[in-house]
Amino acid sequence: MSDKPASKKFSLAGMGVDLTTAGPAIALLILCVIGYLLNPAFISEGNISNLLTRSAFIGIIAIGATFVITSGGIDLSVGSMAAVIAGVMIITMNALVETIGSGVATVILGCLCAIILGIGAGYINGALTTKGKIEAFIVTLGTMGIFRSLVTYFADGGTLSLNFEIRGVYRPVYYDSFLGLPIPVWVFAVVAISGWLLLNRTAFGRYCTAIGSNESVAKYSAIKVDRVKTYTYIIQGLCVALATIIYVPRLGSASSSTGVLWELEAIAAVIIGGTVLKGGYGRIGGTILGALILTTIGNILNFTDMISNYLNGTMQGLIIIIAVWLQRGSAKN
Repeated sequence: MSDKPASKKFSLAGMGVDLTTAGPAIALLILCVIGYLLNPAFISEGNISNLLTRSAFIGIIAIGATFVITSGGIDLSVGSMAAVIAGVMIITMNALVETIGSGVATVILGCLCAIILGIGAGYINGALTTKGKIEAFIVTLGTMGIFRSLVTYFADGGTLSLNFEIRGVYRPVYYDSFLGLPIPVWVFAVVAISGWLLLNRTAFGRYCTAIGSNESVAKYSAIKVDRVKTYTYIIQGLCVALATIIYVPRLGSASSSTGVLWELEAIAAVIIGGTVLKGGYGRIGGTILGALILTTIGNILNFTDMISNYLNGTMQGLIIIIAVWLQRGSAKN
C-alpha cells in the first residue's frame, strides 16, 4: 500500500484543487507577500536573482535526496560530502596550475574530479546500505563524520583556498548570467527537469516508488532492489557534486565548516515539498518549491530583526518536524 498522503480538495471556480499539491506553492506565495510587506526591496531584481541563485545549491542536492527518500532511504552525509569534494577540487586545480596553467582546462578537470568523487561517494553509501545490509541512517551518519574529518585533515584544520588566477577563470560559473538568469539557476533548472522526467516518466522512477512503498513486494515483482537503491545514492552523490561545482567559485575556499546543515536543508526541502519521509511517494516539483521556501525564509530573516538570522537552523528543524507530523495526520485520515 502506498504512503501517499490523502488528498484534500476544495472547489475553486468549479475546479478541484489539490491542497496537498498546492500547499507548498501557497506557502511560498504567502512568504513572498510577507517579505514584500517587511521590505519592498524583497522583490527587487537583485534580491530575486540572489534568492534564486542561493536556492540552486540546496535545490540540486534536494532533488537527489528526493530519489533516496522516495525509495525508503536517507542520506545525512551530503553536507560533509560537499565539503570534501570542494576541498579535493581546490587541491586538484591548484596542483594543475603548476603543470597546465590557469586556463579553462584546469577548471574542467577540477569539475570532472568533483563528479567522479560525488558518484564514488554515492556508490559507497549505496553499496554499504544494500550489499552491507546496514541501515542507511547509520551508514550516512558514519560517512558524514569521515568526509568532514577528511576535509579538515586536507586543510590542516584551516582553510583551503583556490589559486587566485584560476579563481578568476572559474568565477563566471557562479556570477555570470545567461538570458538574464544566473548560471546556477540554469543548472538547477536542467537538474530539476531531468529529475522530474526520471522519477515520473521512466521505469526507474516507478521502481523507486515501489521499493519505498513495500520493498518485499518489489523484490517479488522482480525489481532489482539493491541495484535501484544504490543508483539513488549515486544520483544523490552526482547532485552534490554539481551543487559543489557551482558553489566553489562563490567563496573560492573550503574548510570544515563548508556545507554545514546542508543535509538538514535538503531533507527539509524534500519533506516540505510533499515527499513522504517513509518512502513510496516523491514529488520533484514539490522539492523545488521546498528549496525556494527555505531560501525565502532565510532571506526574510535578513530583512527583519524580529528573529535572528542565526536561528535559521531552528526554523528548518521545526519545519521538518511539523511537515512530518502533518504527513502522519494525512495518512491516518
